[in-house]
Amino acid sequence: MPKNYFKSYPNEKGFYESYGGAFIPPVLEKEMEKITEAYFSISKSHNFISELRSIRKHYQGRPTPVYFCNRLSNKYGGRIYLKREDLNHTGAHKLNHCMGEALLAKHLGKKKLIAETGAGQHGVALATAAAYFGLECEIHMGEVDMAKEHPNVVRMEILGAKVIPVSEGLKTLKEAVDSAFNAYLEDPVSSLYCIGSVVGPHPFPMMVRDFQRVVGIEAKEQFFEMTGELPDKVVACVGGGSNAMGIFSAFLEDDECEIYGVEPSGRSLDPGEHAATMTLGKPGVIHGFKCYLLQDENGDPAPVYSVASGLDYPGVGPEHSMLKDLKKVQYDTINDKEAIDAFYELSRLEGIIPALESAHAVAYAIKLAQQNPQKSIFVNLSGRGDKDIDYVVDTYGLPE
Repeated sequence: MPKNYFKSYPNEKGFYESYGGAFIPPVLEKEMEKITEAYFSISKSHNFISELRSIRKHYQGRPTPVYFCNRLSNKYGGRIYLKREDLNHTGAHKLNHCMGEALLAKHLGKKKLIAETGAGQHGVALATAAAYFGLECEIHMGEVDMAKEHPNVVRMEILGAKVIPVSEGLKTLKEAVDSAFNAYLEDPVSSLYCIGSVVGPHPFPMMVRDFQRVVGIEAKEQFFEMTGELPDKVVACVGGGSNAMGIFSAFLEDDECEIYGVEPSGRSLDPGEHAATMTLGKPGVIHGFKCYLLQDENGDPAPVYSVASGLDYPGVGPEHSMLKDLKKVQYDTINDKEAIDAFYELSRLEGIIPALESAHAVAYAIKLAQQNPQKSIFVNLSGRGDKDIDYVVDTYGLPE
């Protein structure tokens, strides 16, 4: 990897090698240029950094702790550690970039924040940020996800956000992005589209990654303080890939650390039954950027599915796409059953109920622990499972 990795990627046009860019309507080009210019000028200023650090410490509750899973490790082998992003305010890593994006919107004089959400964690985080800064907030969410993640819908509404149901297509995350982006096109001057992951046209993948880097910076220092060494393996779930880029960013230059991104293989690897973009996708364009993409016979984004609403996206972050090609990160899959089993294992062995998204990473860590009993495995536990408990118990029941 280049010594100045974060200065090298993305390049000036927003590309990570051949991925990324900004494939957008001409009407948006000037607005994107303004956002890019503002990001580099405002977000690097002392006042912005000072305010964001204060928010993270006094409002979000950062740094989040690192925890050693004693009973889980004893059962499966290895040494499994968790970066507890589930303890970040609102219950997931999403607030890390939402507070940054909302603070940028405030400095830009924007009045309204617009976003999509799948599992609802990004929507809750952005509604929280909007309430904090006194901004309007509009969240677009597929009707299927609204039913699965009802507690988060209520949380968004309590926080003052307007939740827009999306009834097109599969009524999940991809359609929610379409709807939110169209709403932003109607008024790009007074609103800011706060995308929920390291996806979308430049500069969003870079902005979200940079705001999420706090996870990796903390995690690396905390792990070394606890153990006196770096982890052997670093694991995170990947949908769009924001929590993964957050923790991966700290270890990309450390060759002794093996890095794993975990995607959902859902019910099977048959078309429409999974969201294993890195495993079965090929380069394509979606939502204004180029990445690995699950495509149908016409080259359009293919239908996708996952038990975890935050992972059922046919694309993936452009930086992840590059890291796959460079073989710096290994991308693998976990299916629904393995994720549900891990959901209950972590709950009953450690007293920590993970989000279904994060349960994919936990399931993969269990596999690695069984195969590598002497190794340390560091999981980014990206969110807590309060939002999932009704759906999981109603659908799968309690284990015996």
